[in-house]
Amino acid sequence: MFTGIVEKVGAINSIKLQDTGEYLIRIECKSLRPDSFSLGESISVNGICLTVTKRTKTYFETLASKETLSKTSLFKLETSSKVNLERAMKVNGRFGGHIVSGHIDCTGVISKVKNSGKSIQYWFSISKKSSKYIINKGSITIDGISLTVNEVKGSIFSVNIIPHTSSNTISKAWLKGSIVNLEFDMIAKYVEKMMLR
Repeated sequence: MFTGIVEKVGAINSIKLQDTGEYLIRIECKSLRPDSFSLGESISVNGICLTVTKRTKTYFETLASKETLSKTSLFKLETSSKVNLERAMKVNGRFGGHIVSGHIDCTGVISKVKNSGKSIQYWFSISKKSSKYIINKGSITIDGISLTVNEVKGSIFSVNIIPHTSSNTISKAWLKGSIVNLEFDMIAKYVEKMMLR
C-alpha cells in the first residue's frame, strides 16, 4: 500500500523489450538508496505498483507485464523519462495522502492547463464509465500523486498543483495531451461493489 506522497523523482536508464512482450525497466534513483531495497519489494512508479527484481547503489530493475503495459502509460516512457517514486508505506509512519494500492484503474488525457495564482490548474478527460468514481473534493491519484479533485464536469475533472508539488514530482512536465495514470479512491469502488450485491 502507498499514500500518494512522492518520495523522489527517478529517471529511466533503460527499457528492454523481452521475448515475452514484457518490459525490463531500469530506474536510476541514487537518492533513494536502491541497494537498501529488498528483492520482491513493491515500489510505486508513476502510481504503478511494480516489483524490485534487481538493485544496486544507483538503480533498481523491475519487469512490467503485458497487462500493466496495456492499462497504464508505461508504454510511452523512454530512456531518460522522469518518474515519480514511492516506497510502500510503513505501519508506524504518517499517513500524509490517502489509501493508494498502486493498481491503475485507467489513463486520462490532459485537456487544459492554466495558471491559477501560484498554482497550476490541470483538466483531465476520462471515459464516461470512469467518471462515476470522481467527486468534488474527493481524492484521486495521478501518476502516483495524491491529489484533491477541484471540480467535475461530466467526464472531465480538474486538480490544482501547488509549487511544492510541481517542484518535487514529474507534474511540471505535464502538458496538454499528456497521458497520465489514474487510480480512483478505493473506498468508492468498495461501496459500489457492496451496493451491487
